[in-house]
Amino acid sequence: MVFEEKMIANGEPEDDPLETMRQKCEEAEHCVHTRERLEQCETRVGSRSSTEEDCTEELFDFLHARDHCVSVTVARCNKQKY
Repeated sequence: MVFEEKMIANGEPEDDPLETMRQKCEEAEHCVHTRERLEQCETRVGSRSSTEEDCTEELFDFLHARDHCVSVTVARCNKQKY
């Protein structure tokens, strides 16, 4: 609740470090590959008028790859501090 009140009083922070790391990680080779698979699935599903297929697996693969990259980056930064 306190965080929300500060956000209202001060506005959104301009540079969100987590979002910045996520964007950089999305450019990594493995993340690019999983994003392409997700986009191909979304195109395929979107082109059909009736299908039971969804892109949950592809979405989870992409998010896992991106978040793994972020966690490795954070761990590397923490290691350098100490």
